[in-house]
Parts: sequence; C-alpha cells; structure tokens
Amino acid sequence: MDTSTALQFLLLPAGALAVAALARWRDWSSPLLLVFAGLAVSYLPGVPDYSLDPHIVLLVFLPPMLYSAALDSSYLRLRDAARPVGLLAVGLVLMTTVVVGFVTHAMVPQLPLAAAFALGAIIAPPDAVSAVAIGRRLGLPRRALTILVGESLFNDATALTAYRVAIGAVAGTAGGVLDIGGQFLLAAGLGLVIGLAIARIAGIVLRRLGDALIANGVSLLVPYAAYLAAEAVHASGVIAVVIVGIYLGHQLSRSSYGTRLLSGAVWRVADLVLESIVFALIGLQLRPILAGLDGQRPAQLVTYAVVLFLVVILVRAVWVPPSTYLPRMLSKRVRTREPKTPSWQNVVVTSWAGMRGVVSLAAAFALPEDFPQRNLLLFLTFAVVVGTLVVQGLSFPWLIRKLGVSTARERYADDLAEAGAQQAAASAALSRLEELTSDGVRDVHEEVVDQLRTRAERRAMHAWERLGGGTGQEGEETPAALYRRLRREMLAAERDVFVRLRDERRIDDEVLHRVMQELDFEEATLERG
Repeated sequence: MDTSTALQFLLLPAGALAVAALARWRDWSSPLLLVFAGLAVSYLPGVPDYSLDPHIVLLVFLPPMLYSAALDSSYLRLRDAARPVGLLAVGLVLMTTVVVGFVTHAMVPQLPLAAAFALGAIIAPPDAVSAVAIGRRLGLPRRALTILVGESLFNDATALTAYRVAIGAVAGTAGGVLDIGGQFLLAAGLGLVIGLAIARIAGIVLRRLGDALIANGVSLLVPYAAYLAAEAVHASGVIAVVIVGIYLGHQLSRSSYGTRLLSGAVWRVADLVLESIVFALIGLQLRPILAGLDGQRPAQLVTYAVVLFLVVILVRAVWVPPSTYLPRMLSKRVRTREPKTPSWQNVVVTSWAGMRGVVSLAAAFALPEDFPQRNLLLFLTFAVVVGTLVVQGLSFPWLIRKLGVSTARERYADDLAEAGAQQAAASAALSRLEELTSDGVRDVHEEVVDQLRTRAERRAMHAWERLGGGTGQEGEETPAALYRRLRREMLAAERDVFVRLRDERRIDDEVLHRVMQELDFEEATLERG
C-alpha cells in the first residue's frame, strides 16, 4: 500500500468524524449531513471514485451495528411488542417489495419483473437509527421506540432473504412459492438456533472473564462470530447477530460493573465511527452511479425516483394504521395481551419513521455486474435513500413536537417504580449490613457502619424526593477499607433486588439500566479509592 492510498484510508474516517462532530455540535441530522458532505466531496478535483464493496459492508459494518442496537434493546419489551414488530419487520417489508416491484415494472417494462422485485427488496427495509436517536432525544413513548428498534433489528433479515430469492429468479435458480417459503423459514430458523447457541457460549465465557478490558475485547468479536457461523450454513446471519445481542444485553446486568461501564463506552464509540464512515460512503457513491447512466433522460430518471419515493412512503402509511388497530378489533386475545390502545399520534409517528439507510445501498451494490438495468437500480436506490433521509429525517423532529407526543406519564411511573425499588434495595442492603456486622466483622468501627447505613437510606429517600420535586492496626482493615468492602456487599445486594424486580416485570429495563449505572459508578469510585 503506497502513501497516497494510506492517506485516503485515513482521510475518509477522519473527514466523516469531523462532519459528525459538526452535526452533533449544531444538533443537525448526522446521517443527512454526512451523505451531503460525501456527495459534495465526490465532485472535488482529485477525489477518487469510492466503490462501496457490499461484502465489506455486510461483513464488517452490519454485524457490529446490529449487535450494538440489539445489546441496547430490551428483551422483555421486544417480547411484549412481538406482534407489531413482526407485522412491520416481515409483513410490511414483503408488501413493500411486491408493490415496488409491480410499480417499477410498470414504469420500466423492459425490466424483468423478478429484477423489479429485487429493487423492491433492496429499498423495503427502513433503517431506524436516526429515527430512534431523534425519538429518544425528544421523548418518544417507550413502546413506539421499542417497535421502531425491533423493526430495524429484524427487517433486514426479511429483506435480504427476499432479495436473494429475487436474484435467484432472475438467474433462473429460484424455485416455486413453497420452495421460497421453505428457504425463508429454514434460514430464519437456523439463524435463531445458531444465535441462541453462540449467545449461551458467549454468555458463559464473558461471565467468567474477570478482566473488563478482555471481556469487552471478546465482545467485539461476538457479532462477527455469529454472522459468519450462520452464513456458513446459509442461515440468516442478521437474525443470529440480533439474537445474540438481545440475549447478552438481557444478561449484561449480571456481569461485573467494569464490564458494563466499558461496554457502554466501547459500543457508543464503535457506533459513531461505523455509522459516520458508512453514511459518508453513501454520499461518495453518487458520481460513479450517475456516470453509468449515460443515455438516460434526466426528466425520466427524476420521475422514476419521485414515484418510488412516494410509493415507499404511501405503502408504510397505508400499512401501519390497519396493522395496529385491526388485530385489536378482531382478536380478544390481542386486546387482553395489549390492554392499552395505541394513540393515533404514536401511529402517525410510526408511519412516518421510514428512513432508508446503508443496508439498501449495500444490497444494491451487491447486484451482479450483468444484472438487468443495474445502474438504473443503483440510482433509484440512492434516490430513495437520500429522499427519505431529507424529507422524513428533517421533518421527524417537527412531527413529534407538533403532535405533542410526551413521556411525562411514563417518566412519573418510572420514578414511582424506581422509588419503590430503591426502598426495597435499601432494605436488602441494610439487612446484609446487619448480617456482616453481627457475624463477619470484629471490632467494627461504628462510624463506618453509620455512614453505610446513612448512605443506603439516603439513596432510597432521594428517589422518593424526586417524585416531589482512619487508620487501623497492623493486619487489620482500616476504616476506609472496611467501608469499601461493606459497601460493595451492599451494592451486590441492591443489584440482586433490582434484577429480580426487572425479571418480575415490576420495573422496566430502562429503570434497571439507570439504577445499575448509578451503582456501577459508585463501585468504580470505591475501587479507585
């Protein structure tokens, strides 16, 4: 590798991070700014043509990005939202694939129908990264966020499976409808089994690693292991990675405090770097794409792009309301399991959160070189991705504010649940302190015990208030060492209570993460002392 090539590899991530920093500083849409920055840079003199290798994206970028999102999600909330997530991640993706396929074939009759369905599968799955980030910042209700996260985790598997079937149909290797359905179920089922197996193994290994740095280093390899293991047997690597991430995220509360603190920092940095590079690469692709469209009329290309952009928006807008309300109207079981009727504001927000992203571009570039109208399909994919980022991405914060979607009730319920949990945890910690000071410690420094007791009581009182607005002899523990040891035992007792209450569904995962972080920081301070 010569110096100029090495410099290009350095400038791409450095420039992407600089643009991302500007977006975060100005509170702008980071994906959108990165795309336009890449587009502008691609026309500068001396800038080479960047080619987005789909295999690198699907292998290097996609597994860790999916894994990080799954790790940060809530297994219990996803389980509760399995029906709406499934209707979006499977039903809506397949519906979008079919509708886009027929519309594209009608506009471009010379394009084979199977190739048009391939385009439909490419642009069918939304990428909810930016929508979820905006929603969290603006206080989108928890269930709406859970549905968006669940959709983004699983819809790629549906879209990529449909994409492979369409490619096979163009090549003449695809079977009938039953064969296609069997392939889909087999790939998904194998992906699920492999994901669970790797999750169990990884969970055991990570729990036994006492070094937080090593544990997080190993965790960086886990998504790649799951993806490669599944793809090696023609299973869904996407599903395998998502299952591993959800499982390990659910078990993370039982790992050491150091592992949890480092895990959050490691994956936030990884997300920032990977997403910045990927969205910048999307912008850098347009010049090579346009160069391959010589002979096409610009007005006709714009018409195709606008029509498909409107189609993907309308299909989602038509699909979401009936899939939300009809099952409740037709099934008593659904009404029993989901007693709270979703508000129309949440339905509107979900209907509008359809921004496309990197998976669509990667799938488009993975089309064979001799694929019918390949350059046209690349252009249309790029147009839909950028169009949704511009129109829906820029208007999404305004829509949330305009509809007055608020989590005030959820926040109060969380605070109330946390106060009760803190009270129970403090009681457990004080009971553990009494056991230790009565049986396991001789010559206890009374002031140390008083400090520990006061600290535990103060933590519980602080949660309720939120609702209303030395030295030792040689060979012996010093008061400070005794304080740290006893306080660590109390923290362990408090954690056990919080995890048990989460498992009993008395507090939400979000509450658990919040209090766990407080306890982790306190234990880190004790360890440093």
